[in-house]
Amino acid sequence: MNEHAVGIDVSKKKLDICVISSEKYKTKVLSNTAAGHAELLRWLAGRQLPVATPIVLEATGPYSEAVAIALADAGWAVSVVNPARVTGFAQSELSRNKTDQADAKLLAKFAQRAALAIWKPPSREVRELRALVDRLQALIDMRQQELNRLEALAQGLPSNVTDMVHEHVAWLDEQIRKLQDAIDDHIDGNPALREDAQLMQSIPGIGKRSTAQFLAYIGDTRRFKSAKALAAFIGLSPKQKQSGASVRGRTTISRAGHAAARRALYMPGLVAKRHNPVIIALAKRLESKGLAPKAIIGASMRKLVHLIYGVIKSGRPFQAGIPLRGLEIQEGI
Repeated sequence: MNEHAVGIDVSKKKLDICVISSEKYKTKVLSNTAAGHAELLRWLAGRQLPVATPIVLEATGPYSEAVAIALADAGWAVSVVNPARVTGFAQSELSRNKTDQADAKLLAKFAQRAALAIWKPPSREVRELRALVDRLQALIDMRQQELNRLEALAQGLPSNVTDMVHEHVAWLDEQIRKLQDAIDDHIDGNPALREDAQLMQSIPGIGKRSTAQFLAYIGDTRRFKSAKALAAFIGLSPKQKQSGASVRGRTTISRAGHAAARRALYMPGLVAKRHNPVIIALAKRLESKGLAPKAIIGASMRKLVHLIYGVIKSGRPFQAGIPLRGLEIQEGI
């Protein structure tokens, strides 16, 4: 168990910090801004903590990433953990209070006792790609909303609003096209991203958009020790439900992982099930064993993750005839 540990509960506007040092607690509240992050670094330095002191934050998207980057750039041992791990720890501690200060204290206790992986911030290129990909998805969602609105307007009396919506859709189409070009230019302008993108797109079922999404959300896949670790991070590992002689639940995917990356693989999984020879063979084998169609799609997505990891790790484009030793999927789903 670590003698010193830091837990930070992150919200949109503030940071609740708790430091444990020799079983004594010290708390502080700072704003979740660049100025607050600088003040946090000064405050931690003033506590005379070892640089290797574990600092734990929950993964809360853009709210936690900025402060995590500031801490990592300053040399602190930061761990950004799945909230489900902290929830399980809280249950084991019989934690009854739910306040920001109590959550910070819980995170500090968790940092003291848990086995933690040091978080490495994504590169500037990956962060920029993620911003572009997120903006593109927002515009695509907005366009779909407007198309739904047009469908609803068509059921009523003629209205000038219809022309306004048509104009907005045309504007969105143009912005989407520009963003897609910007994403392509960004990937082509960065050698590491370009190389990984070319390797990924050699896999039947993986297109430009899914490649950009995967690279934006996952970054460098080489940081994972194995394809199974990458699949677990995304939430595509098999989740078995068996106990004794009576409980024989159906195996599903865990979904305890990166939801956005998992969504980005859904359509490629459907396409690969029809056009990728490796995944076609897998799907037929699982279908012959009586697996449900949704379970086969989940297995196809997981297999795609293994193939992506294989081509990027080896640096060789996909070839169906080359056996990917050690990347066989578990056929439980």
